[in-house]
Amino acid sequence: MKATIDAVRVAGTEQGPVAVVVLAVEAESDVLPIFIGFEEAASIARGLDAEDIGRPLTHDLLLDVVEELGGRVTRVVVGDVADGTYIADLHIDTPRGKAVVDARPSDSLALAARTNAAVEVDRSVFEAGAQPAAEFADLDEIQDVAELA
Repeated sequence: MKATIDAVRVAGTEQGPVAVVVLAVEAESDVLPIFIGFEEAASIARGLDAEDIGRPLTHDLLLDVVEELGGRVTRVVVGDVADGTYIADLHIDTPRGKAVVDARPSDSLALAARTNAAVEVDRSVFEAGAQPAAEFADLDEIQDVAELA
């Protein structure tokens, strides 16, 4: 299922504030929320905002290395969920052919945000985790809560 990064927000939980990346899936009214760390959320937001802070941070560095070696991030697939943990694959075209790398969804989405690579969600993963979009619409944007620079 084709998806996009709809938002990176902060949800209040009993354990305290938690960052969440919200994936919108084409032709679906529900969304797929993936709860992630604040640093990863900030990195996704920086990528979406195309924010250049001077020196490369980890995701910028990884992308620079991939590109310097002749590769190109083509897509991210959130393809499984095991014990409440989402599993993603990062698809890269390289001079040696296509490569698929196991990666955390947050890292994969941070790279997709910087490259406009396609984002996909397996239907079974979406169905297992889908929630009404309205539950996340009023949450604060990560940019409004955390210092991103």
